[in-house]
Amino acid sequence: MKIVKVEAVPVSTPLTRPFLMPGTRITHIHSVLLKLHTDDGLVGYADSGDTSTWYRGEIQESIMGMICEHIAPRFLIGADPRDIEKIVGQMDTFVRDNNQAKATVDFALHDLKGKAFGVPVYQLLGGRNTEASVQGWVVSAGPVDQVVGEAVTAVEQGFALIKLKSDGNTDHDVDNVREVRAALGDDARIVVDANGFWTYEQALRTMRRLDAYGMYCIEQPVPHWDIEGMARLRARIDTPVFADESAQELHDIKEIIDRRAADGLFIKMQKAGGLLKAQRWLTMARLADLPVMSGCMIGSGLEASPSAHLMIANNWASQFVHENLGPLIIHGQWENEKQPIENDIAKNPPIFSDGKLYPNEGPGFGIELNEEFIAANITPGKQPRTVR
Repeated sequence: MKIVKVEAVPVSTPLTRPFLMPGTRITHIHSVLLKLHTDDGLVGYADSGDTSTWYRGEIQESIMGMICEHIAPRFLIGADPRDIEKIVGQMDTFVRDNNQAKATVDFALHDLKGKAFGVPVYQLLGGRNTEASVQGWVVSAGPVDQVVGEAVTAVEQGFALIKLKSDGNTDHDVDNVREVRAALGDDARIVVDANGFWTYEQALRTMRRLDAYGMYCIEQPVPHWDIEGMARLRARIDTPVFADESAQELHDIKEIIDRRAADGLFIKMQKAGGLLKAQRWLTMARLADLPVMSGCMIGSGLEASPSAHLMIANNWASQFVHENLGPLIIHGQWENEKQPIENDIAKNPPIFSDGKLYPNEGPGFGIELNEEFIAANITPGKQPRTVR
């Protein structure tokens, strides 16, 4: 089996309602759909998920350029897609950073390998450890009453944790937590995600106010590069500190562990560089006895699939709450078992039900592409690219 053609398609998927973060108003998910064609007719699919200049520094053009101009001609065309370790090693040796581009390739390779062997991807990752992954809900920044109402509904819908996105106003963040705690009671797990936009001083002052509300954790309270500052902050507050933007490469995780800078870690498949490297990432977390939550870049049912498969297969990760919610956020839904999602890159997104995510059972990721939707939502002004 050899890869004979690589296609990269820029897709912009509209959100039912905007998602707000500090300085950011997301109205469309600008992603790259990747197809790897083999000489025996199998095709592996992957969706990069939303691109972000501030999170990974990658956009549609950079992902497509890196794949089509470098990775595909050098490491994919003519290669056996089942040799994932070899291809990932080549990408890491000759392509610095660009983990979202490399992850998209890794995803498509796993989809192809699962199809070649006739098994779901989770079988390639160790088999099924649990039936579904438990999910938390991520609340967009907004007015306090809106945030409280969404949090209450999310808990009623079965979600096990509530994450509140900071809007950059720390007084408002404190108001949100106070009112959500009052509405949900003492047992609810509440997280605030600062996305690294607070300075150390802001983080210390804000967290000393938030400590009173017994939050599950504070996510990335200081800039991604300030691991030493995160360690200092952790020593001076009561709320557990989880690292996201700081926990990028394996050497970053080692530094976090060595400095005792965090109580837990957030992983995204795109940040880790794909499923193969995510397993190494999770091994380090397990060795340090650090809990892990898996997030997403917000994407289609195809984008949600790699994490859905890994989070039920990996013994360490499967015991924690995750937030792999892309299709629900895009389409403004709480579940898709009773209310199917139609306008998506995937014709058959994995099932979200009662706050849990169930991966598809077909070969690979078990995803069928919605080619009509894809054709209608190619990013304006941009063209698909093909490498043979």
